Amino acid sequence: MSISVTYTAVLGVKRSTAGHLARLLRDHRIAAGTRRGRRALGCFRQAALVLRWFTDGTRLSQLACDNGLPTSTAYRYLHEGLTVLAAGAPDLATALERAKTAGLTHLNLDSTVIRTDRVATPGPNGADLWWSGKHKHHGGNVQVIATPDGWPIRVSPVRPGREHDTTCTRHHGLPDTLNRIADELGMPTLVDLGYENAGDDFRHPVKKPAGSELTEAQQTYNKVIRGIHGACERANSPLKTTFKALRRVSLDPSRITEIAAAALVLPQIDRDRTI
Repeated sequence: MSISVTYTAVLGVKRSTAGHLARLLRDHRIAAGTRRGRRALGCFRQAALVLRWFTDGTRLSQLACDNGLPTSTAYRYLHEGLTVLAAGAPDLATALERAKTAGLTHLNLDSTVIRTDRVATPGPNGADLWWSGKHKHHGGNVQVIATPDGWPIRVSPVRPGREHDTTCTRHHGLPDTLNRIADELGMPTLVDLGYENAGDDFRHPVKKPAGSELTEAQQTYNKVIRGIHGACERANSPLKTTFKALRRVSLDPSRITEIAAAALVLPQIDRDRTI
């Protein structure tokens, strides 16, 4: 008699989403020339493995055990799923073209630092490269562009957690691109004070001058900017709330680029919405 306990669980995504991922995996196998019957899992079961890791943050050792796989194979199946999902994420030009076509009044830009396990990578002045002094933990900085209602439409490649938001945006070329969009289309980008001096067309609250107070007009302006930009906080929710795997990434921090891109695509598939 078996001493193990089995149980039934339900994933927090639609079956159609799992089916969509399974078709992407099937196409990937065909393109790679994988022969029928050469894989331990079919495409749908592999899709379920990937989605369990995303939504529940299930350990790879547990996923391997549940599917009768070596742990190394479970890792390979996971990374394969991340790759095919991330391939569907729009680049910056495509995301902005969609925003233009939709006639959005403005864009929101905010960052999220995705927690990681400790990585001892020396940075400038001997500081740990992936340590975020602001958040007091190791992590990777990802810039998120969102619509006025907080729907994420673009995530940037990851940068080390020690870098300031302004440094990250400049590394990705976001100020020049977003400022140009603002000039051409009258579509400004709303940000918080972390992006002060990042771009002339970035709209952020007025910083309180040292030794003096803000004027009534400036206080009113700040309330308006913060009230509208506040919706952007919801853009980070699919990355960390919906997907438990992104609350702490134990993989190589450089993989956060692909993980965040895949996390952007999954809600688009699940809700059939891109903008």
